[in-house]
Amino acid sequence: MTAPAYRDFTLAPEDTERLANLSGPFDGHLRQIELKLGVEIANRAHVFRISGPAEAAAEAQKLVEALYEEAAEVTFDSQAIHLRLNQANVEHIAERAYEAQDVAIKVKRGTVRGRGANQARYLHQIAAHDINFGIGPAGTGKTFLAVASAVEALNESRVQRLILVRPAVEAGEKLGFLPGDLTQKVDPYLRPLYDALYEMLGVEKVVKLLEKNVIEIAPLAYMRGRTLNDAFVILDEAQNTTIEQMKMFLTRLGYGSTAVVTGDLTQTDLPKHVKSGLRDAIDVLRDVEGVSFTFLEARDVVRHPLVARIVTAYDRHDLHEIQPGATP
Repeated sequence: MTAPAYRDFTLAPEDTERLANLSGPFDGHLRQIELKLGVEIANRAHVFRISGPAEAAAEAQKLVEALYEEAAEVTFDSQAIHLRLNQANVEHIAERAYEAQDVAIKVKRGTVRGRGANQARYLHQIAAHDINFGIGPAGTGKTFLAVASAVEALNESRVQRLILVRPAVEAGEKLGFLPGDLTQKVDPYLRPLYDALYEMLGVEKVVKLLEKNVIEIAPLAYMRGRTLNDAFVILDEAQNTTIEQMKMFLTRLGYGSTAVVTGDLTQTDLPKHVKSGLRDAIDVLRDVEGVSFTFLEARDVVRHPLVARIVTAYDRHDLHEIQPGATP
């Protein structure tokens, strides 16, 4: 890991109101900049020190100084800081900054780190981007790591709520035929997300957060018409979305929010004539700045060792069917 660079500077002229406006409640605006650029910002009044990868630290200093100058005339809130970060076009700098670090997520069960290069890159991407895709076979940690990132963001008050979304189309069943209210109908489809939450927060806390609507469980169809601000949103099993559903979901994202879309293209339950919204998103969004894609593989499987071998065997079999005569 690269040794951090340090940038020491003093904001002038001294003005406590401007400094408070720049810093935000409980230094929340400075924390936004830290998170976006992968740096640490410390200050004593108007004297600042920024530490982190050299390029990111330099960009953070430039941004803080520009915001301080602007703070004399503009009252900032988290949405305004989010817009300034977007206008500064720092996505590429943020990505390089996080790649230079070991992203470790602290949750109730301890510290979660990526196992292997692909998982580590996945955590880097989630930290540095607002929209992230984690694509790969079962057992590669794509959902678990997304939930871990969401729990950390909630614990550190970077978001106000977690929204867990899943299309309910598996096995050809219809929601209306299942017993119970909406939550009870959707629960079977969201069990993997619940399991990850229970492991990281404990059952009692998850139940309390669900009651307070801090954690929200919703089928994808109920996302239409909403704008999701200050939220960490996870769309699981995204291979079962249609193109229209995927577009609808991605355009729900509001200020201060992060979205993670997970899926396995080899386990699509859509009708054969319907193209997966996840596959379409890979084609359409691959080169869009601010959107990240992480492709996990059989070697990233963290379940029973046989699972990785099973995934590899199916991949070889599929290749053999597509290319007759190919050596499996």
